[in-house]
Amino acid sequence: MAASSDPWIKEYNEAVKIADDINGMISERISLPASGPETQRHASAIRRKITILGTRLDGLQSLMSRPTGKPLTEKEMNRRKDMVANLRSKANQMASAFNMSNFANRDSLLGPETKADAMSRTVGLDNSGLVGLQQQIMKEQDEGLEKLEETVISTKHIALAVNEELDLHTRLIDDLDQHVEVTDSRLRRVQKNLAILNKRTKGGCSCMCMLLAVIGIVVLVVAIYLLIKYL
Repeated sequence: MAASSDPWIKEYNEAVKIADDINGMISERISLPASGPETQRHASAIRRKITILGTRLDGLQSLMSRPTGKPLTEKEMNRRKDMVANLRSKANQMASAFNMSNFANRDSLLGPETKADAMSRTVGLDNSGLVGLQQQIMKEQDEGLEKLEETVISTKHIALAVNEELDLHTRLIDDLDQHVEVTDSRLRRVQKNLAILNKRTKGGCSCMCMLLAVIGIVVLVVAIYLLIKYL
């Protein structure tokens, strides 16, 4: 192990301490309710710690590319790379447990150029600079969460407006169905009345024809009688 005065060793020990703190917080989470404000705050604090740990690991990676003091041997460099890789693997596992896929898979999600840009932010920073960078990252995350909250609220309002519009359309359709039923009932009633009237009209016509026929027969009989009498 290199001397404790080595900045890289100090930074690594800090990262290990943060990882231990995260494990302790995860253990405490078992005693909390399954859901609720307190549980959400605790999970948020764990995610913040995991993000800080990721920044520390980026800093360690950056420090290895520009070692201070005595140059490192290839063996020591490989050992430190393994130490960082093991710690990052633990961080990825903890991040995966909290659905922080953007942390665990950021190599594939961000791409080499974006990752290199993130690494470049730690170049030339001392411990206080890294703390400032961590605070800046947390501030950016808070701003992102605020924007996400605004988007969720806006989406909720849109959904409520759409729901009200659908309710209005449903009421209009119900009213239209009611009017159609009333109109159909009236139409059936009118059709029934027309059928009765038509039947009565046919019956009246038959009686008139019979009456005319009787009158015609009577007139014919009278005419024949008069002819026989005067001839």
